[in-house]
Amino acid sequence: MAEIEIRNLGIDYRKPNSDEVFAAVDDISLSIAAGEFVSIVGSSGCGKSTLLLSVAGLVKIARGTITIGGRPVSGPGPDRAVVFQDASLLPWRTVLGNVRFGLEMQRWTGGDLTERAMSMIKLVGLARFADYHPHQLSGGMRQRVNIARALAVDPQVLLMDEPFGALDAQTREIMGGELLRIWEGDKKTALFVTHDIDEAIFLSDKVVVMGRNPGHIKEVIAIDLPRPRTQEILDTPQFTEYRRRLRAHLAADMAGMHFMEEAA
Repeated sequence: MAEIEIRNLGIDYRKPNSDEVFAAVDDISLSIAAGEFVSIVGSSGCGKSTLLLSVAGLVKIARGTITIGGRPVSGPGPDRAVVFQDASLLPWRTVLGNVRFGLEMQRWTGGDLTERAMSMIKLVGLARFADYHPHQLSGGMRQRVNIARALAVDPQVLLMDEPFGALDAQTREIMGGELLRIWEGDKKTALFVTHDIDEAIFLSDKVVVMGRNPGHIKEVIAIDLPRPRTQEILDTPQFTEYRRRLRAHLAADMAGMHFMEEAA
């Protein structure tokens, strides 16, 4: 596990077919403690994924700094693993082969690759499907393989960019519970992007609310709910209050977007 420190972060993008540069996110500062689960929410285009990808080392930092465990982030590294919405599994490899692939790419030296891969497959509840190919799996099962592949390399930080965004509501709920079960095992530092307010509250120790133009942090809300959590917690007064606060933030952001569109 490792702490993440983001200080005065700014990331610029160039507009298509133009030399004009705009700030995708600007002046972002955030501290994430080792072993903390933090979710990022906000309206579309506010820079949630850009912020996560900057921690992954996959986008260029224009201003500010990011450190993980005190070490500056200057590119991808073995201390981080990313889980995207698209599982991107290799269709010619089995579940076991896909999880092994991550270890092969990292040149894993922590023991037998097959044993390590199988231990992660068991962790995500797919031991019976180790010899299946991706086309034989449901969307939720493919995403479990994706998570197993990320966890297999034993990263200090787990970065997840809307990993359940393409799943139906029931499967998404199940996967949220499974992710918490897995995370509770060793509590890796986790950063999770989602559009789903309930999902963010249910999973997190704190929720980062982002605004637009440019992307910035509006508020960081600490989620003071007991762990371990089950779906019953969604019906409690405390959960309802967190939901109200987050919805108010997003509603205000959407109202601001409509005002700017009408003014234009």
